Amino acid sequence: MSTRQTDGTNLGFVTLVSVVAAIGGLLFGYDTAVISGAIVFMQQKFHLGPGMQGWAVSCLMIGAIVGAGCAGVLSDRFGRKKMLVIAGILFALGSIGSALPATISQFVIARIIGGVGIGISSTLVPLYIAEIAPAKHRGSLVSLNQLAVVIGISTIYFVNMWVANLGTLAWDISSAWRWMFGLGVVPGCIFIFLLLFVPESPRWLEKQGMGDRALRVLARINGTNRAEAELSEIRSTLQSESGHIGLLFKPGFRVALLVGIVLAILQQVTGINAIMYYAPEIFKQTGAGTNASLIETVITGADNLVFTLVSLWLIDRVGRKVLLLIGSAVMTISLAVVGYAFHTGQTAGPLVLVFILLFVAAFAVSFGPIVWLVMAEIFPTRIRGRATAIASVALWAADYAVSQSFPVLLNSVGATSTFWTFGILSLVAFVFTLALVPETKGKSLEEIERSWGSKSLRSAAK
Repeated sequence: MSTRQTDGTNLGFVTLVSVVAAIGGLLFGYDTAVISGAIVFMQQKFHLGPGMQGWAVSCLMIGAIVGAGCAGVLSDRFGRKKMLVIAGILFALGSIGSALPATISQFVIARIIGGVGIGISSTLVPLYIAEIAPAKHRGSLVSLNQLAVVIGISTIYFVNMWVANLGTLAWDISSAWRWMFGLGVVPGCIFIFLLLFVPESPRWLEKQGMGDRALRVLARINGTNRAEAELSEIRSTLQSESGHIGLLFKPGFRVALLVGIVLAILQQVTGINAIMYYAPEIFKQTGAGTNASLIETVITGADNLVFTLVSLWLIDRVGRKVLLLIGSAVMTISLAVVGYAFHTGQTAGPLVLVFILLFVAAFAVSFGPIVWLVMAEIFPTRIRGRATAIASVALWAADYAVSQSFPVLLNSVGATSTFWTFGILSLVAFVFTLALVPETKGKSLEEIERSWGSKSLRSAAK
């Protein structure tokens, strides 16, 4: 049953489509966080040192970089929906392959295959939802993707703990981690099946000359009268664009590219995934045992989920920029305190857990969902897929650097310097947001694009 608001928006249909697409985010969260519970047992199974431990965790990001890099060009050519189906297939194959390896090399190959799917979905899910959603609801609907990521992370923390408690330590080392990875095939197959029932992006359809199909999709979203007006606006914007990636290097659009890339990098180098991937290892550094560290990891995942829900409620009310500023400020303070706790040796009590939870909460309200949203909003329609892919590649490259280096940093410079470095980078995120990130709340994608274009014209006139 459709749910039409007074403004004519069929919010029920748009939300349903967005939820289906956002399952790609659940795969993202599941596949990136499953390693946190498995790596403890794989380390003993394959006798991994810090460097190989980092490689086992970060090899997924190599695949994700490839997937994100290809996603833009392929989705601009073949469509958002088809590429999301391919992403689901690659994820399912990667889950099966990661559960069966006899050697660490076989595991790495399987993780890279799954990573390609994750890179594609992480780039295209927010972009697809942004192109479907009305401006008034775009922030919260695109942020469903981040909510799904967080649900995936929280789910796998529970799954990991449940699987690890099914048998003895010997069974955990030989088999538990295989089940942790293999169970990922279930959400992968569900994602592929449900995608068969969602429409293609109307903006992509119009770009391909399929205006009738685009109008039908827009009519299901906003009703016939508003659909015709919106299609006219999309058509007008497309006619004024070049389809060449060089558009991004014009004055005005250059700033859009800079904002997209730098925000993507800052989302990762502030340390969130170091905590998500290595949470049990971090809590062990505070003196917690294996079971206690897994429980604290589950608490961290629940914290992430709760405050992502808070972000969904705030994002279209407060705005993107304000939340980024508040979030990065709280992240800076939290990381400074965690580093200080390790510096003074005051890690036995709840201090580290409390401020890690505060850091995760601040990230979940701000940089977690908003970076993906801004990346999906700020680029021109004709090259949105390719431009978003450039920013996504930067994000995954930064994720790789953090996940590969974190165990080495903990074993070399120590927790104090590591967390203080993340704190400094959170401060950089605050300053960059204050200086360059625009507010996009309540604007249509075409209005956002025209704002960059007007800046380009003003720059050329000077």
